[in-house]
Amino acid sequence: MSNIRVNESPNHFMVLDAIARGIKTVDKIARVTKLSKPEVELIVNDLVTQRLVIGEEKKKLFGGKKLEFSISHTGLQMLNSKKLELEKEAQKIQQWYQSGQTQQLQSYMDNNRMWMPMMLFSGIMNAIFFMSMMSLMGMAMSPTETGFAGNTGSDAGAAADSGSNGADAGGDAGGDFGGGDFGGGDFSF
Repeated sequence: MSNIRVNESPNHFMVLDAIARGIKTVDKIARVTKLSKPEVELIVNDLVTQRLVIGEEKKKLFGGKKLEFSISHTGLQMLNSKKLELEKEAQKIQQWYQSGQTQQLQSYMDNNRMWMPMMLFSGIMNAIFFMSMMSLMGMAMSPTETGFAGNTGSDAGAAADSGSNGADAGGDAGGDFGGGDFGGGDFSF
């Protein structure tokens, strides 16, 4: 187990959220969260050790075994609590954006940017709003943020493969922007 405190790790929450949606294997979790397979394996081990996730060996169709994960009651409570906290943060961000308080937005982004991929992944923040906010501040998106904002509709297939609702897989299922890098907001529709 790593020394990471789950409550301070956005990647742990993205993995927990993916498992809560019914995405059960490390490969599929890695695909929808856009994290590397080794990183997902470490995170899942942390979550199992802390009893937030339950691992179960299942037989494969043509022999062999695979490990599948499900969220525990405690894990679900922790995830829902964090999502509620992030939803309140997203409301503040939207108010600052609408009132043109770029200094407040800039300060928030400087201190809390690591949570943006989780907010985009879980659908707490709309990808188009996020791109517009980044453009207003003249900031470039990180590769992870670009992955979630730029592929808003294409994650639905990965979630559908796992038996989950496609709209839950990557935020707003409003369209596919082709995964392009919008260069900090210099984009057109």
